Amino acid sequence: MIRRILAVTVKELLQLRRDWRTALALLGMPVLLLMIYGYALSFDVQDIRLAVVDSSRSAASRQLLQAFLQSGYFVQVAVLDDPRPLDALFDSGRAQAALVIPRDLAADLAARRPTGVQFVLDGSDSQTANTILGYARQIVATAGPPLAGLELEPRVAARPLVWYNPNLESSIFLVPGLLAFILMVSSVIATALAVVREKERGTMESLRATPLLALELLLGKTLPYLLVASVAAATSLALAWALFEVPVRGDIVWLAAVTVLFLAGGLGWGVFISTLADTQQVAFQLGLLSSMLPTLLLSGFIFPISSMPPALQAISHIVPARYYIAALREIVLKGVGPEVWWSEALALVAYGAVVLVLATARTVRSL
Repeated sequence: MIRRILAVTVKELLQLRRDWRTALALLGMPVLLLMIYGYALSFDVQDIRLAVVDSSRSAASRQLLQAFLQSGYFVQVAVLDDPRPLDALFDSGRAQAALVIPRDLAADLAARRPTGVQFVLDGSDSQTANTILGYARQIVATAGPPLAGLELEPRVAARPLVWYNPNLESSIFLVPGLLAFILMVSSVIATALAVVREKERGTMESLRATPLLALELLLGKTLPYLLVASVAAATSLALAWALFEVPVRGDIVWLAAVTVLFLAGGLGWGVFISTLADTQQVAFQLGLLSSMLPTLLLSGFIFPISSMPPALQAISHIVPARYYIAALREIVLKGVGPEVWWSEALALVAYGAVVLVLATARTVRSL
């Protein structure tokens, strides 16, 4: 059995070497997509247009304004003595936020009386507004000793303490999810297309004439792509560390083991799709729909699963990327061991086993 599996594996590796397009898709597409999405997809908000109404005109108000401008998030677009022109600035889009400093700011701070400033936001984009408000609260809460006791109105006693991602950089949150998304899509589509291509060329008829069992054929065809996809995963993770400064705090061995489990399930699903499709076009469409959309929408990659309706939360349990992303963030960002993410690993094993059974059953029918 082992000799027959190795024979099919070697045959697939030789064919993969000749078919440079498939090899390039498996190795190059994850790296390319990681760089594109890693740079283009971000929840950080930069160059926020800030209008300032400074009624205090004091050293304390200037220090507060400098704290906003030196944070790297805000760009001053107007300094006003009266808040009434703010309506026109917000209506025209020239301002996204406004900092309104009261006249008694310096006196209140000197007398150690609690005081506050008003922060006005354009809420037409609620997600951006919430992000900007978080920046403002963090800046005010971490202001220097001369501004101690200063709060945003309404008064919020904010003393932020953020673990694992202290600067709240979206790339550190997004890149693990991007890895799952990219590896799932590339592994499923590449495997499905490679097998269906053999159907179109007629080489599957030769395999049917051999004494190969369905499981042997399945393993022989999957192992080469598992090897290539593992190299692509390692390259993508190295680029994530080098380009986006994503830390790898956990054990590399555990990370590799979980990644192999995830890739095995994705490759098995690609083989299963290849048994359903007779053309590469159909295989591509089935692979894209069954891998990209669930991974993007139902895995917790971008949208929190807890915020979804109960029906979608239930469906998300059959999306393997949900478990891989959770385990990946636990290992990469938190550095914890399998005592924390063992249930996610078990779910990936169960998913891979089910997919293997389905693919084997369909391969038996095709043989």
